[in-house]
Amino acid sequence: MIESEKVRHILYGGDYNPEQWPEESWSEDMRLLKKAGVNIVTLNVFSWASIQPDENTYDFDRLDRIMELVQENGMAVCMATGTGAHLAWMARKYPEILRTEFGGQRRKFGGRHNSCPNSPIYRTFAKRLAEKLAQHYQDRDNIVSWHISNEFGGECYCENCERAFRQWLKRRYGTLDELNRRWYTSFWGHTFYDWEEIVPPDTRSEHIDDKRTMFQGITLDYKRFLSDSMLEAFRLEYEAVKAVIPDTRITTNLMGFYPGLDYQKWADHMDFVSVDSYPANEDTYADIAMAHDLMRGLKQGKPFALMEQTPSVTNWLPYNALKRPGIMRLWSHEAMAHGADTVMFFQMKRSLGGCEKHHGAFIDHVGTGQTRVYREAAALGAELSALGGQTLGARTPAKIGMLFDWDNWWALTHSAGPSCELDYVQEWKRCYRALREMNYEVDIVSSRDDFSGYRILLAPVWYMVKEQDDEAVRRFVAEGGAFVTGFFSGIVQENDLAVTGGYPGKLRDILGIWVEECDALSHDAENSFVYQGVRYPARILCDLLHTEGAVQMDDSGYETDFYRGYPVLTKNSYGKGIAYYMATSSSDDFYRKFLEDICQEAGVQPVFRTPSGVEAASRVNQNGIFIWLLNHTEEPQEVCLPWEGLDVLAGSTPVNGTITILPRDVRILLCSAGCSF
Repeated sequence: MIESEKVRHILYGGDYNPEQWPEESWSEDMRLLKKAGVNIVTLNVFSWASIQPDENTYDFDRLDRIMELVQENGMAVCMATGTGAHLAWMARKYPEILRTEFGGQRRKFGGRHNSCPNSPIYRTFAKRLAEKLAQHYQDRDNIVSWHISNEFGGECYCENCERAFRQWLKRRYGTLDELNRRWYTSFWGHTFYDWEEIVPPDTRSEHIDDKRTMFQGITLDYKRFLSDSMLEAFRLEYEAVKAVIPDTRITTNLMGFYPGLDYQKWADHMDFVSVDSYPANEDTYADIAMAHDLMRGLKQGKPFALMEQTPSVTNWLPYNALKRPGIMRLWSHEAMAHGADTVMFFQMKRSLGGCEKHHGAFIDHVGTGQTRVYREAAALGAELSALGGQTLGARTPAKIGMLFDWDNWWALTHSAGPSCELDYVQEWKRCYRALREMNYEVDIVSSRDDFSGYRILLAPVWYMVKEQDDEAVRRFVAEGGAFVTGFFSGIVQENDLAVTGGYPGKLRDILGIWVEECDALSHDAENSFVYQGVRYPARILCDLLHTEGAVQMDDSGYETDFYRGYPVLTKNSYGKGIAYYMATSSSDDFYRKFLEDICQEAGVQPVFRTPSGVEAASRVNQNGIFIWLLNHTEEPQEVCLPWEGLDVLAGSTPVNGTITILPRDVRILLCSAGCSF
């Protein structure tokens, strides 16, 4: 959340790119945006080229004029630093700023994220622009936040990065002896005798392709290094703005489950989290919610800013379907239901050229307010204006935490075995989806977070258990929490070296089991097991485990193969709490049943029961408990309310009993009596 005295209502608007349009069109654009209820625009995202035509010239005249026009129309500004794409003259004069691809090919000028994050030249120019912008606009009272660069991402394997990687390793390990030990370089005679011998892991060195690497430890550290390198580039601009305007609020737009950057580490250096949300056609409402919950979790439950979404159509999917009528409003409210305090879009006006000319916008190429998308945008703007600031700052009262970790993601992605079918995010999603579709509130947490407010902690496929992570879980369970993990967990430590003494390593005593082997099943193969009288499939991986204090649940055991009868589900009492283990991957039906049973045993309730396809999500602030009911189906749905409330979007009309929610419709209810979960 932007958290500013200037912000007393939901911010509604998005990216406006005046440099792409004749100046005589700006006034009409502002009129249409204001009429649609827009109260904030993001400016200067890609204006570096129009501001700095050469090394020493900075010209803010054009930006000044649009700033004046925006202020005249009563709109706030999210000011971007404009450094998301470097300049043609810069690439020609200083080619060392250009990135080198994974295969060793040096880029030329073009594209967008094409700057080496470790280039001293790029860093100098980016920091200088941020500083000059802050100095020029420090007295503008309608700037409510600053936006560094745009969608940081990508990789580089150039000489700048090679040198910086060696320095990063020196800081991390101190000596070559320690590095050789932690990387296990005795394997295949990889011992390093001098820091200069270390090179980036790409297809010229350790990689067979973008996933398969012959030295996981080296690849894992290079992933960490690249994330840290871009974070340093972000911090340089952040600090340049803060040095001039200490009390401003600064962010950069993250991208949900983006594999390249450790957002949990990044969030520590951002004043508030913001996100771009562009679901794929096949994504379910639970998939979309999961990405929002991840963003909310980066700041331990604080609200975030929805910085970008499309009002209609994307341009980069294989099939770029229109958002059907009502979906823009529905998905905007879903973001709010999961913690967003802004509803913003890319873009306000559709580009005429380039790869985004077919990407949706409030103002289409026709240039009027006579389009379906504009009418929907204006209706949503009016609705959010009426809602005002009632829900601002509200938190999600989750009693379930799910542990997500970028190091685990990277390590499993680049693991040599056990199965090409094993996907960290997909396996993790199975558990989340089951809980969300039953309307259980979930916080997505890191291993560094405080677990004390939760009753249940889930850590699916917790392959890598890092230093002290087990102690946090041990305390959680000992003090009465329910811990749930599963197959292929506790296998390696933070440098991807296998643990000794038996799997699941440091979790062994908590779970009360020893995993002796792990069987990988082919794509079409499966085993099976029975839980609560129902047969479920066992897929992808099957752990062969022995109980060491844990009990086998409900006589659940594999039904075929030489490990027939080996436990699939176990339960171990530890201190005042319980630790559960799932030895295989199974179906959605299984996860729904198993996790619901655990929730009931732990005394955790869903927001309340709804028909399939109707989502219930909650947030709480000083104004009360707000419940969003979102009908993601194409049919009217009846929902039986377990308490009395007020329909916030209908002028706080009292509601109780059974209500009907129209297709793709949204209701926000403020609980007035007996609301608890």
